[in-house]
Amino acid sequence: MTPVPRPPIDPVRWQPPRSRRLPEPDLVGRLRIVALPGFAPEDVVVDGRGGVYTGVVGGDILRVDAESGTPEVVGNTGGRPLGLAVARDGRLLVCDSHRGLLAMDVATGAVETLVDSFQGRPLTFCSNVVEASDGTLFFTESTDRFGYEHYKGAVLEARGSGSLFRRDADGTVTRLASGLHFANGVTLTADESAVVFAESFAARVSKFWLTGPAAGTVTPWVEELPGYPDNISTGPDGRIWVAMVSDRNAFVERLVTKAPVVRKLMWRLPYQWLPDVKPVAWVVGLDPGDGHVVAQFKANNPSFGATTGVVQEGNRVWLGGIGAPTIAYFDL
Repeated sequence: MTPVPRPPIDPVRWQPPRSRRLPEPDLVGRLRIVALPGFAPEDVVVDGRGGVYTGVVGGDILRVDAESGTPEVVGNTGGRPLGLAVARDGRLLVCDSHRGLLAMDVATGAVETLVDSFQGRPLTFCSNVVEASDGTLFFTESTDRFGYEHYKGAVLEARGSGSLFRRDADGTVTRLASGLHFANGVTLTADESAVVFAESFAARVSKFWLTGPAAGTVTPWVEELPGYPDNISTGPDGRIWVAMVSDRNAFVERLVTKAPVVRKLMWRLPYQWLPDVKPVAWVVGLDPGDGHVVAQFKANNPSFGATTGVVQEGNRVWLGGIGAPTIAYFDL
């Protein structure tokens, strides 16, 4: 694949939110590692039949047998798959940074493009998706300025260039919220009264209300997190699971409050020299009502990368992450 040219950045001064402490982690189970034939499995979802799906660099979509850990390739998106969801019709919904929102038949590998542009502009960083019971899709675009290969540019730029979208069953796409600081994971509350979505760089999780007196508005729900939230999911008991990709980076957060010229100069450095997340296995379970922490797991494992995906099935919690060719799980 031809390397994607690095786009220019146009930094702004921005004041990151404060950071508040969370309760000490209460989940202490052993983290078990599952090796994959692919790197950086960004998200994980379950099919309800003993399969765990994930997508890796190079475009492969993998199905992992939950008991044996055996992976198989079920298809390839031709891009970079990120957030996933199992659709009502059995297909796998895939947010692909290069190709937009896709639907894959996991039996044949056939891929249908659902959304690849908005108002004439190609989607740049389609991030995560969830389907409502009526077939409506809600999905995020982390930034409209940088693709997956250059996500550090969005960090240095510090602009709110992410969005939350809705795709109706007839294919109509509507932007529900814009100006988001790296819009990322998205899920629905169990009663579908709200779409819950994460903004990684804003260190917060918010609700876009679908019903009730606040319908059509956004309410910041859990703010000042001590780490950066990534993909999220709704557990069997209604709790909201949040994958925490990394602890907060004090150096970067000081940097974005200062003159933009410094960051423009930094952008000229080799990409691998720029600040990045530090690997950690970290997920937080939030009460769907008031957002208080009901469960937390945090550990370091040299065989697992930074946590970017989380899903619970039964008594098991699966994690996806960037930075390693593995997924992982622990039992509650």
